[in-house]
Amino acid sequence: MSYSVEISDRATLRLLTERDVAVVLAAYLRNREHLAPWDPARLESFFTSAEQSGILTDQIEQLKAGSGIPFVIVKSETIIGRINLTGIVRGPFQSANVGYWVDKEHVGQGLASAALENIISYSIRDLGLHRLQAGTLLHNLGSQKVLRKAGFEPIGIAKKYLKIAGTWQDHLLFQRILSE
Repeated sequence: MSYSVEISDRATLRLLTERDVAVVLAAYLRNREHLAPWDPARLESFFTSAEQSGILTDQIEQLKAGSGIPFVIVKSETIIGRINLTGIVRGPFQSANVGYWVDKEHVGQGLASAALENIISYSIRDLGLHRLQAGTLLHNLGSQKVLRKAGFEPIGIAKKYLKIAGTWQDHLLFQRILSE
């Protein structure tokens, strides 16, 4: 499976590949502090080639199994963001979760919105999904703005939904029905 599309004059959205370990690691190292408030607490091992290689292998296996699709946002061979479809469920549900982040130097440039719009189109056209879901921390107004702009609607608050930055935190859940 291959997929690559320009999402702006600055960036390309493409599938993660086995060759991306070093550039993914560089992106996480560069954005360690920037992502810390929004991510699970990371062990020091997360920031090693060995750990990133294992994570990448797992994500490629999910891609092959059809349960997840890992994308990267790239500018001049540098990863400046990620967007992933996870928990893809077929049958009567036809749904997936979407999550994303953008490099600290590229926040506010419309890349998350452009990537999300592309993923929505891909989910309809290539995957035949009915629904996408995303969750944000209650105070993550920037991500909520991206989701609302893309037609996602809030569906409720999930109490202590994910352990982020070492604490179980409430999340505002959003969905977008794709078949409407």
